[in-house]
Amino acid sequence: MITSSQANLRRKRAWAHLAEQAAEAYLTSHTVRKLQLGSGTNVLDGWLNTDLMPASDAVVYLDTTRSFPFADATFDYVFSEHHLEHITYEEGLFALGECYRILKPGGRIRLATPDLGALLDLYTPHPDARQQRYMRFITDHFLPGISDPQPVFVINNAFRNWGHQFLYDRATLQQTLTNVGFLDICFLHPGESNHQPLCQLEMHGQFIGDEEINQFETMVVEARR
Repeated sequence: MITSSQANLRRKRAWAHLAEQAAEAYLTSHTVRKLQLGSGTNVLDGWLNTDLMPASDAVVYLDTTRSFPFADATFDYVFSEHHLEHITYEEGLFALGECYRILKPGGRIRLATPDLGALLDLYTPHPDARQQRYMRFITDHFLPGISDPQPVFVINNAFRNWGHQFLYDRATLQQTLTNVGFLDICFLHPGESNHQPLCQLEMHGQFIGDEEINQFETMVVEARR
C-alpha cells in the first residue's frame, strides 16, 4: 500500500522530470529569458512559469527553497508576486541568492509582497479613508464572526492566514537584497516599472477582486544583478 507521503514524492519526481523537459524547451526557444516564481494561476506569456504546486500544464514545478535547476547567468528577468511571504526568512534569503545566481549580469528581479509597514500603520486611533476601507474589506472577506473592523484582527490575520511565514517591511527587504548582492534597488507601485518587460505583471488585484486593496497592501521592489 502506497502512503500519502510516498504518493507525494512520486508526484514531485514526475513534476521535476516534466519541469526539466519544459525548462530545456523554453531556454532553447527564447533568447530573452524570463522566470516567474510562485506563478499560481498567473500564467505570463513568454515567461517560464513555475510553482511548487503547478495549477496547469502551463506551469512547471520548482521548489524555491532548494537549488534552482538552472546554470549561472541563465535569465534576463525574475518575477515573483505574493510568493516570498509564504516561505521563512531563511528560505527567502536562499531563494533570493539563487535568483541572483541564475540572473545574467545586468539582469533584473521584481518582487511583489505584502508591506508590513502599511499593515502596522493600521494600528492608529484615527485611520484614514484608505485604511478604513482596507480593514473593512479584510474583515468582510476573511474574518468570519468579526463584524467591527479593528486593526488588531486585521494585523493578526495578515500574519497567520494564507500560509504566510514572514512579512517584510521595506527596510528589511532592501537590506536583504543588498546582502545578496543586488544593486539599484527601488520601490514601485504594482503594475509600474521603468522596464517594459516588467510592466503590468501583477495580477493579485484581479485575484482578490479589488485593485485598490492590492495597491494598499502590496509593495513592489526591483533590483539589478
